[in-house]
Amino acid sequence: MASTVDSAAEQLSKLGIDGAFADSAPNLKKNLHLLSSEQVELAKMLMEMGQSHLFEKWAAPGVDDNEKRAFFDQVAKLNSSYPGGLKSYIKTARELLADSKAGKNPFDGFTPSVPTGEVLKFGDDTFINYEQAGVKEAKNAAFVLVAGGLGERLGYNGIKVALPAETTTGTCFLQNYIECILALQESSCRLAEGKCQEIPFAIMTSDDTHSRTQELLESNSYFGMKPTQVKLLKQEKVACLDDNDARLAMDPKNKYRIQTKPHGHGDVHALLYSSGLLKEWHDAGLKWVLFFQDTNGLLFKAIPASLGVSATKQYHVNSLAVPRKAKEAIGGITRLTHADGRSMVINVEYNQLDPLLRATGFPDGDVNCETGYSPFPGNINQLILELGPYMEELKKTGGAIKEFVNPKYKDASKTSFKSSTRLECMMQDYPKTLPPSAKVGFTVMDTWLAYAPVKNNPEDAAKVPKGNPYHSATSGEMAIYCANSLILRKVTRVSLSYCKNYSSELLWFLILSTCQAGAQVDEPVQEVFNGQEVEVWPRLTWKPKWGLTFSEIKNKVSGSCSVSQKSTMVIEGHNVILEDLSLNGALIIDSVDDAEVRVGGKVQNKGWTLEPVDHKDTSVPEEIRIRGFKINKLEQLEKSYSEPGKFSLKP
Repeated sequence: MASTVDSAAEQLSKLGIDGAFADSAPNLKKNLHLLSSEQVELAKMLMEMGQSHLFEKWAAPGVDDNEKRAFFDQVAKLNSSYPGGLKSYIKTARELLADSKAGKNPFDGFTPSVPTGEVLKFGDDTFINYEQAGVKEAKNAAFVLVAGGLGERLGYNGIKVALPAETTTGTCFLQNYIECILALQESSCRLAEGKCQEIPFAIMTSDDTHSRTQELLESNSYFGMKPTQVKLLKQEKVACLDDNDARLAMDPKNKYRIQTKPHGHGDVHALLYSSGLLKEWHDAGLKWVLFFQDTNGLLFKAIPASLGVSATKQYHVNSLAVPRKAKEAIGGITRLTHADGRSMVINVEYNQLDPLLRATGFPDGDVNCETGYSPFPGNINQLILELGPYMEELKKTGGAIKEFVNPKYKDASKTSFKSSTRLECMMQDYPKTLPPSAKVGFTVMDTWLAYAPVKNNPEDAAKVPKGNPYHSATSGEMAIYCANSLILRKVTRVSLSYCKNYSSELLWFLILSTCQAGAQVDEPVQEVFNGQEVEVWPRLTWKPKWGLTFSEIKNKVSGSCSVSQKSTMVIEGHNVILEDLSLNGALIIDSVDDAEVRVGGKVQNKGWTLEPVDHKDTSVPEEIRIRGFKINKLEQLEKSYSEPGKFSLKP
């Protein structure tokens, strides 16, 4: 026993820890000889930061020794994965918890105003020009997917990116995203006459999703992307906090383990910086980094034009946004100007924006303007950052993002918590540390084109007040069919400004007739699935390589086409041309890239129908029952073209 005491005394002496200080954690003092010098340094740091309670229940030497060493392995991981280490984490936590207890308003001294940005309308000349600029610029971009979440909140036990975006083809979100990036890569290379490189794709995962994301990619051959293009970055969790003094919380089931929780998707910035990926991309000549989240099946319909806005306007930060009704439960992109002259353009949560406006000279708060929408566009958490300025900013911060804390207090005294809390950070808060000279803007797209997240389970979605978005698997799938139907309607109408360039009255009449003879896509019908009333449009889907932009799709549809509401169309090929097609049923076309297939004539069959299912019926696969319907494939015309050449399909 004497040797143990001597060893502990020797360790204390080397570390400059006096006996009185060490005596505040007698159980740690007894066990110091078990620890490596690095672990003893961590112990010293914890003691200095007021964390002696972590050792109160430690057993005597010889009992649970491996668990004690494992405790410090965890501490080392928590210390190394947080910018500035655990010391910085605890210090920041104390400051934020003190502000929270005092009821400090983070927006004190700031006045809100509407920032500068672009509002785009799908299919007009401005949209088309930005879209083409974005496709050209895509070869200089890298994409980052934030995918750390499971689908439990949706009623789905898998990782969210494995969930089918729509069930007509069963294409999962991750496959859709990769195929969109590959389509952009191909189109951008074509414009650059082959002088371009592969587009990098990084995915931020978590302990919950990392191995399953890797397995999903490997078992599907990376959905056509080269494995070298894809990098997985695993996000670590942060320590939980027990009280206003930022005492680290112990795992209730293990006295040798600190309780941890996710830190938030803002960690993506630190991971990109510390991994060296940003430098690698910069050295390769890339200029843009595009961030997106895991379950928005419409996003890539808006990406090309938004990237075009960034390139044309030279935005350092471009937030993708949608029109937002006043007081709608979605954050607003806002310019905040402080009394001392500071300003920033950031997302302000909807429950903060209205009171902030009322407190700063706008007595009506957040109200709609003459457009019928709030002047503050709705943030959808998709960002486009210019790589050079982004790297320079992260060099200053180490990738750290402004954090917040949201403790649930037991009572009005705010002296104790109902349960442990932790610091959190959000990806979209990156602009908070930028200088006033930074060019920060936004790009607004129609909601039907850009935003249909899947984040609510059937029960919660059914409780959403009528008129508000469900944001469920049901509404997310229907939004894809709606967008594709509206796109098909719009691309087959040449703008009147183009038609009116012709001077001959007879020629004008003939051209105008052609201009307005576009695809007639039937109106949707109202159906109820899982207690949600949704519009059911024709089930139209196509691979991104068939058409990702307005111009690409327009070039593949001609003549007078019509699609009935009951119809289903799946286009799996690259060069499939629709000419005077009348579709009333189901049509499935698959072709190799070197096959040109012209599809026309009248296609009529029993088609595919939607049959309601109960989300509680466990005999139905969960990815189906959370939608409230399944597809019955009664009859279809299905053609596959596996050889190069020119083909015609006209039943």
